[in-house]
Amino acid sequence: MRNVSLPDPTHVANLFRPIQADKDRLIHSLRTHTINTLPELRRIERIFSALNAPDTAAPMQNAWIYYVDSHNLLNELRGLTRDYPFSSECLDEAKARVPRNGNGGGNYCWKVLKWVKDQSLIPRHARLLAAKPAMWGGKKPSAADVQKLATMCTNEWTRALTTLLRHWDANGA
Repeated sequence: MRNVSLPDPTHVANLFRPIQADKDRLIHSLRTHTINTLPELRRIERIFSALNAPDTAAPMQNAWIYYVDSHNLLNELRGLTRDYPFSSECLDEAKARVPRNGNGGGNYCWKVLKWVKDQSLIPRHARLLAAKPAMWGGKKPSAADVQKLATMCTNEWTRALTTLLRHWDANGA
C-alpha cells in the first residue's frame, strides 16, 4: 500500500482566499452599483451561480432591482432603439406588474423583459405612442400613419427586447 500524504490544511485554505476575495469584491461592486450593465450583471450572476454561495443571492437580487428601477434597463433598451426610443410607459407597466422578490425563478430584470414579451406590451404601447398628436406636431394623424409608425416602433422595440433576452436561456438562467 502506498503512503498518501494529505495537503497541509493551511495550504488548502490559502487556495480559497483569492476566490473569497474575488467574491467579496464582486459583492461590493454590486452594492455600490459600480457594475450596472446587463452583460456585466449576467457575468457576475453566472460566476455566483457556479460558486453556489448563498451569501451572493441578496446582493445579486438587489443589484437587478437597482438596475431596472434606476432606468439603466431603459437606457440599454433605448441604446438599441435609436430611431424609435423604447417606451418608458411600456417598461413601467411591466415593472408595476412583476414582483421584485426572488420567488418564481429568474431575476427581476429577466421577469420584467419576459412580461413585456409574454403580455404583448410592445404592440399596444407602440400604437398608443403612434396615436399621440404630439408625435405628429400636434396634428391628428391618419389611421394609416398611426399604423405605419406603430409597426416601425414595434419592430425596433421587439428587436431590442429580443437582443436583451438572449442573455438568458428560456427559463431565465
